[in-house]
Amino acid sequence: MSELQSWDLGPHLQVAVGAGGVAEVIFGPSGGMPFADAAGHAHLGSIWQRLQATPGVRSILVRSAGKGFCAGGTPEVVRSMLDREDARLRVMQEGRAIVQGMMDCDLPIVSAINGAAVGAGCAVALLADVSVAGYKAKIIDGHTKLGVAAGDHAAVVWPLLCGMAKAKYHLLLCNAISGQEAERIGLVSLAVPDDELESTARSIAQELARGSPTALAFTKRTLNHWLRAAWPAFEHSLALEVLGFAGRDAREGFAALNEKRPAAFGAHD
Repeated sequence: MSELQSWDLGPHLQVAVGAGGVAEVIFGPSGGMPFADAAGHAHLGSIWQRLQATPGVRSILVRSAGKGFCAGGTPEVVRSMLDREDARLRVMQEGRAIVQGMMDCDLPIVSAINGAAVGAGCAVALLADVSVAGYKAKIIDGHTKLGVAAGDHAAVVWPLLCGMAKAKYHLLLCNAISGQEAERIGLVSLAVPDDELESTARSIAQELARGSPTALAFTKRTLNHWLRAAWPAFEHSLALEVLGFAGRDAREGFAALNEKRPAAFGAHD
């Protein structure tokens, strides 16, 4: 890989494959708040196996070119899920593919978490094999605040990372967790000053790229059986999340988010 290869996957997602064996998955746009639009969400389900099949790629660094890591699905994606069953089923399939794709990818994945990591962004950040957060990162699983179950990744990984008590506390309340707090409770691998985030994460990805591919792949594959053991809980949570998007609470949660007011859940009871 003597020359840089760039994959343009839309305005919100880029891939750069260059010398040294490190492929970079980059959320965008540059300078703005990255979101996962419909195309980007779909690509996040297939990109990991595509990178594994790319000659010369030895590790993956996921980072952002924007002012946050990734704020999750765009309002258009959420609206489509509220309104259409086919959209809900499509996003459910893609959500499963993201989690399974990152688990099954033999390449080590490193995330560099700057600013807000919400929804699909939170899933990618925390499913990485090594997660590095800036001190000022804000890790949020916002599902229950939206009025749906925390289903896209949380049930499979949060209890293993930070324990059941902390997982329930943060997932039920949708707390914003700083990088430092995330490291303290074990939700991320490492927290560093924000101005050292990208260089630290890239250095880790480069070191992994120089390691034994088989030793790293086999170790990751073995450790991820802990996640596979929790797969039934993940499937159940994902199904309940998608079911929730057809309900009144999700409509109220989405309206409250857009109108910047507290949601009035249960007002219809």
